Amino acid sequence: MFYKYLTTLFITLFLLVNPIFSQKKDSFIKVKDTVAVSANLYNPLSPAKAAFYSAVLPGLGQAYNKKYWKVPIVYAALGSSIYFYSANNDLYKKYRAAYKLRINDKPDNYDGLNGNPYLSTDALINAQKSYKKNRDLSLLVTVGLYILQIVEASTNAHLLQHNVDNNLSISPKLIQQSATDKAIVGATINFKF
Repeated sequence: MFYKYLTTLFITLFLLVNPIFSQKKDSFIKVKDTVAVSANLYNPLSPAKAAFYSAVLPGLGQAYNKKYWKVPIVYAALGSSIYFYSANNDLYKKYRAAYKLRINDKPDNYDGLNGNPYLSTDALINAQKSYKKNRDLSLLVTVGLYILQIVEASTNAHLLQHNVDNNLSISPKLIQQSATDKAIVGATINFKF
């Protein structure tokens, strides 16, 4: 029994004093990070700059984000809404001038022949209301599109700073259930390292 304790003590001391190496120092595995993050990759002021540039000149924020194909879309949207505003405003002024002349018993563009007017006074009032409503709606659409292109430039500048590569994916799968032979639709999210 004494020898049993002595043997256990000897083995314990031997293991504590003498370190055991199973590998050589030169054969250690060095792990490198596969995702290279540059210090210049993330710019927290980039969304603010893009929004400011778009506010100063529509489409400039999209050009700052290097999305040049969006600039003609911005100008087409804003240009068409400004065109409709101008056209509706001109027609509103035309019918308003005709109505003012008619209530002052002066000849207007819609008098007609032999005292038979092309448009009645009520028709002139309704045309004014309609074109004024369309003009105001066109102004609202123009302001909305202006704000939308600012928000789009800022959001795009923010999203350009995120890692979007092929190692991040979502793929739909159709799984056949073995018990009932019915198809189950699911989606998997894959992260490859």
